[in-house]
Amino acid sequence: MDAINLFMLVAALVTLAAIGGIRVGVRLGLPALLFFLFFGMILGEAGFGLEFDDATIAQGLGYAALVLILAEGGLTTKWREIRPSILLSVLLATVGVVVTIGLMTVIGHYALGLPIILALLFGAINAGTDAAAVFSVLRGIPVPARVRSVLEGESGLNDAPTVLIVTAATAVAVGTEPSGGIPVVALMIAAQLVGGIVLGVALGGVGVFVLRRFALPAAGLYPLAALAWAVMSYGVATQISVSGFAAVYMCAMVLGNGRLPHRQATQSFAEGTGWIAQIGLFVMLGMLASPGRITWEIVMSGLVAGLFLTFLVRPFAVFLCAVWFKMPWREQAFLSWAGLRGAVPIILATIPMAAEMEDADMLFDVVLVFVVAYTAIQAPSLPFVARLLGLTDVAPSTAVQIEPAPMDEQRADLIKITLSGPSLLTQLPLRDIQFPEHSQISLVMRKDESFVPSGQTHLQNEDQLLVVIPAEHEEQVREFFHRLSGG
Repeated sequence: MDAINLFMLVAALVTLAAIGGIRVGVRLGLPALLFFLFFGMILGEAGFGLEFDDATIAQGLGYAALVLILAEGGLTTKWREIRPSILLSVLLATVGVVVTIGLMTVIGHYALGLPIILALLFGAINAGTDAAAVFSVLRGIPVPARVRSVLEGESGLNDAPTVLIVTAATAVAVGTEPSGGIPVVALMIAAQLVGGIVLGVALGGVGVFVLRRFALPAAGLYPLAALAWAVMSYGVATQISVSGFAAVYMCAMVLGNGRLPHRQATQSFAEGTGWIAQIGLFVMLGMLASPGRITWEIVMSGLVAGLFLTFLVRPFAVFLCAVWFKMPWREQAFLSWAGLRGAVPIILATIPMAAEMEDADMLFDVVLVFVVAYTAIQAPSLPFVARLLGLTDVAPSTAVQIEPAPMDEQRADLIKITLSGPSLLTQLPLRDIQFPEHSQISLVMRKDESFVPSGQTHLQNEDQLLVVIPAEHEEQVREFFHRLSGG
């Protein structure tokens, strides 16, 4: 019990410190992942001496965290925003990934002198962009909607193919020869991706049907049920050998756009869960890292490989995919520079370590150097690059930002009243009822429809009313409605 109590104390302190790091990171324009990594390193062997070197456990926990992160991304993705650019996002997440891997394999082997399998794995591990890193920085930059939606869609979709490719390449590296060769492996990866997408959409549709028709006894259960349903799709996918990451993202996106009850609360809950997953994931990866292994040779390898990937390979892959859509070169340039790496590459780097591949530790260290160095360079510069490319002045006179206002910040309460029995409220039109001056019926929900009431509205039994009241007058308003319920 003492050990458990100490663990809870340390976990709470680390979480609070990491949340403080998020605030600092937002002000500096840096993704919070850098702070989480550094926290982990401080706790690890180079700091407080907490040893953690089990790559298999790290891979398993990393996958679990990535499932929650992808579920959060899907639940908060607005289909109407990414729909116009979904084809380009899909191309970047598939063709762009393959082009990146191919070019990095050639460059890594012939220009940097890496063994062919290490060059292939480095390209595959870093081929995908990271949604958490990209959008934690992009939130405050008013770039065109098309650019934002392409980055969002690409980041959510490219995790699945990169995981499958890295897993297959690692199997080859440790001597497991695939039957049928590369064409068969490529076909299997494509089949797993398509299967995961189809399964995710199907389970998401079923989830929307179920959650919209079966009332739960407490509002707080809806967010939990939606997130659990999305995670379930990952488990089902893995049992039938299709892509679990594709399934969980697509299932969550269908749920998030399915007009679920308490949708805003569900998205807020998923966002908080995603932050917890990121904090735990990067603290763990920071503890797994061994700063003592990082030599100048490792640093130079990460920086030089990153130069090729950032300034040559990524722009070429973006151009090859975007040229068919007549996207202006300025937007292509921003897409290239905003392709931040984050959680996924470091998680993927644990796959060769867990398989005990030769030089896997060195590959992990090179990936870590690359991610930290180029994220620290690219992320803070994104606002400047957007201004330099003339992409920040996007319809300023008509831009509208709509978001839910937390009621506690406005010192107000939103209460729901259900008319479930005889009441004076159902006997008179609203204009003849003397409501307290501090209350306002904002919405009436009647069966499958909802409307804003007027003075002529006649309430009916089983109507549900949403009433906004100042917090300090809540008891007065509650007493008023209780008195009227006496009939």
